[in-house]
Amino acid sequence: MDGLIVGIDVSKDRLDVHVLPSGEAFSVARDGEGLAALIERLGGLPVRLIGVEATGGFETIVAAGLTGAGLPVVVVNPAQVRAFAQALGKRAKTDPIDAAVIARFLEATRPELRPIPDEATQLLAELVSRRRQIVQMIGAERQRQKRLKERRVQRSIVRLVVALEKELADLDREIDDQVRGTPAWRAAEDLLQSVPGVGPVVARTLLAELPELGTLSRREIAALAGLNPWTRQSGKWRGKSFIGGGRPAVRTVLFVAALVAGRYNPALKAFRQRLIDAGKPKMVATIAVARKLLTILNAILRDKKLWQTA
Repeated sequence: MDGLIVGIDVSKDRLDVHVLPSGEAFSVARDGEGLAALIERLGGLPVRLIGVEATGGFETIVAAGLTGAGLPVVVVNPAQVRAFAQALGKRAKTDPIDAAVIARFLEATRPELRPIPDEATQLLAELVSRRRQIVQMIGAERQRQKRLKERRVQRSIVRLVVALEKELADLDREIDDQVRGTPAWRAAEDLLQSVPGVGPVVARTLLAELPELGTLSRREIAALAGLNPWTRQSGKWRGKSFIGGGRPAVRTVLFVAALVAGRYNPALKAFRQRLIDAGKPKMVATIAVARKLLTILNAILRDKKLWQTA
């Protein structure tokens, strides 16, 4: 790989940087001045790739700032980096060591550059994520309401559920304003919802958390969603395939959509039934429907054509 490889470990207060092949290591403050100094330092170098580990939001401004300066940035999965470190025998974990491991991970895996989501997409993703959290909190309170019988506790739960439902309604209106107020998103949402089984929540989750939809191959988009089957095999032994990785929120919403589409979408209902008739377990058939549904949605956005029944 020509050019320099740069690994950046992002913490609350600083950025630790490691450059390959020179092995140069340094750190800057995680603030405006530190980021500006880092951009100036890297801007004059033949940088091939910069890797920033996803760290719960700390990396967003760093990645956006470097990308805005025209530098090639990729946000890497921390679980993959940690597994790579273990494979290298790196048991110690410090910020400088992590930066070096990220750089070596980039050098070994050569991840493909993908566009960093713009501010509007990030806002929509945060709103959708917050909506998901509110729904989970309402569900948790409903479960407590079934278990706990003390009247004072019941009243507390009811008050909180009412407040959460109001917040959920406010979030839904804000998400609707974001999507319907943006012509490109409005058109994309209409395309996605033309497929039976895909409603507003599914469409908006995909727009927010899978912005690559419509731009990648079916295998690539399935991998991003975590719907590509993993095969386990050693010698003559062959274990069951399973899915995982990718973006859990996307995989979850597609699984729910597959349950609906498997009943009400004629094409996918027939596809599911063929798998079951062939002896596939119902869970396996549902996952296959989710993967096929994603492939259909990817093609619909790519071709900009509404769903058409056969």
